[in-house]
Amino acid sequence: MTEFFASYLGYEGGWFVATLIGILLIALPLMLAVAMIIYVDRKVWAAMALRRGPNVVGPFGLLQSFADGLKVFLQETIIPTAANKGLFLLAPIITFTVALLAWAVIPFGPGMVLANINVGLLYILAVSSLGVYGVIISGWASNSKYPFYSALRAAAQMVSYEVSIGFVLISVVLWAGTFNLQGIIDAQRGHIFGIFNGFVLNPLLFPMWVVFLISSMAETARTPFDVTEAESELVAGYQTEYSSMAFALFWLGEYANVLLMCALNAILFWGGWLPPLNIDLIPWFDIPGIIWLFAKIFFFFFIFSWVRATVPRYRYDQIMRLGWKIFLPMSILWVFLVSGFLMLTRYNGGVL
Repeated sequence: MTEFFASYLGYEGGWFVATLIGILLIALPLMLAVAMIIYVDRKVWAAMALRRGPNVVGPFGLLQSFADGLKVFLQETIIPTAANKGLFLLAPIITFTVALLAWAVIPFGPGMVLANINVGLLYILAVSSLGVYGVIISGWASNSKYPFYSALRAAAQMVSYEVSIGFVLISVVLWAGTFNLQGIIDAQRGHIFGIFNGFVLNPLLFPMWVVFLISSMAETARTPFDVTEAESELVAGYQTEYSSMAFALFWLGEYANVLLMCALNAILFWGGWLPPLNIDLIPWFDIPGIIWLFAKIFFFFFIFSWVRATVPRYRYDQIMRLGWKIFLPMSILWVFLVSGFLMLTRYNGGVL
């Protein structure tokens, strides 16, 4: 695409236009996807509670999310008198922007990535860790006790589970031998007996996928880890004083982060855009890779919704104990196990 525009606008102009188009091709469908998965989320909750869910606005209720978006867009933005106005408005912008930035390195298919950098996984770790600043700033700038308590909880919770996620990713990087997400997907091709695509069936990496899945729920503050928004304790947490589009930006950022974690589960452990089986007897490879990736993302989002509809909220001390006393020691131990196994097999002339 860059070469096409460069022939008309020069290299700098062509690169700028091509990059802008790539950003729009990711951001606009992502916003549409967020609207639709909120609808899917509500439908899953309703089905598990034997209710109908959204079914009035549009066919099958498909336009309910857009009606809700229009409603908050037309509402008045109310800023508390004692709030820090600048930071109060900056916080949801940070949350929303950071949620979009990480998608720049997500590969949707062979060569279908906006920025195919060698340190893509490190980039995602760095960008996702910035999301906590939006929550902390919103809690502090609101100048209210409940949002401030929520911000403190969010900071401790996100840091706790990011440490475990970091060690889980070290195990994946050790096995794949690269931080590049495309390279990690390629390393999963025919990983088990040359048949199965994905690290998840590897006995050494399967426990790390379980840890990563649960930690990703905690990282996005989804049930049962949603103590930052515990309505029985903190009204609505860090979002309590927000209304109109500022409130909507928090929701858009939250669900964009949920989709990102679903995509990372698919890319790091389930083969990304690869089909489940690496055999030619079935026409797996005739299906575009982006379809496989979207199907896996939807599968993981269903798991997120399923857990949210069925599992009660943990106490805060239980969440901290799970992160620091179980997941952290386990993930550190697995780094030693994986690296030791690779030293004995791959790097001593053995073939895995």
